[in-house]
Amino acid sequence: MLKILVGIILISMFNLLAAEAVTTDRNVLLRRYREGEKLTYHMNGINEGWHYEIQADGVVKRDSTAGYFEEYRWSNLISDNQKVSLSPASVDFRQQVTLDPNHTLVFPNLSGIDPRLIGPTTDFMTFYADLWLAVKTGKLADAGDHFYVKRGTPNSWADGNNVLIGEDSIDFDLNLKEVNRSENTATILVCHLPPEKPEVKLPANWMAKPVSDAANNFVQVQRNKDGKYVASVGKETFGVEIKLSLLDGKILSGHMDNTVETIERECADAELAVCGEPTPHLIKRQIEISLASTLALHNPVR
Repeated sequence: MLKILVGIILISMFNLLAAEAVTTDRNVLLRRYREGEKLTYHMNGINEGWHYEIQADGVVKRDSTAGYFEEYRWSNLISDNQKVSLSPASVDFRQQVTLDPNHTLVFPNLSGIDPRLIGPTTDFMTFYADLWLAVKTGKLADAGDHFYVKRGTPNSWADGNNVLIGEDSIDFDLNLKEVNRSENTATILVCHLPPEKPEVKLPANWMAKPVSDAANNFVQVQRNKDGKYVASVGKETFGVEIKLSLLDGKILSGHMDNTVETIERECADAELAVCGEPTPHLIKRQIEISLASTLALHNPVR
């Protein structure tokens, strides 16, 4: 059964940071939006044994508070070399992301879309979330700069249908890897690491024992069609590398490596008390996005 594993979403922390002023001096990562600008990204993913390609087409918009965001629709899903016809709800689905430090990210409603879109949409948001955090703090100015963000509060990707519980707890180590003035690009590296004391809620006592060399910071419970439950717990880490334009701050490309070391048990009950023997399960994912095209209208740069 395909595991749907999504990236980190820090909506609550973004809300806390949203009221803080943004320093634009020397903020080389700042996004300069043009209303009406159109962008197209291609995404390639390897999620354990699942290979996929998908396209995101977006347009820059402004809201009533003059904040900028990008609104995307998803299309051209190719799953394991087979083209997929998306449902009407998936075709109509729109995802909002932003790099405007004065605007907050909005977690999309994933309940009605094709489950195969959950990974791509939330991974896409992860690239934006990581860069948004770097832009908002304004602490990366020169190559070699870095700062660490402690974040114990768990992040959930449970959709209530396929994934009943899905949480991870992650700290951030943000680094400005390179500033290339000749190419007008910058590259940041964001390492997602287990906190010293993760705050994920573990629904069964057997999940408390560390699976690897750190406290468990990942938990997921899925319900199968046969009424049984598959429960996983373990250690999650991943690194995100993003190349952006120094001219306007848009993302040019991104790469994500995600590893989760888990044990997995099949259980007969929702309390996860009647379970089979634990089986080691290593989850590895690689996600890439690239800007395929952009069309900037003649609106003032912000």
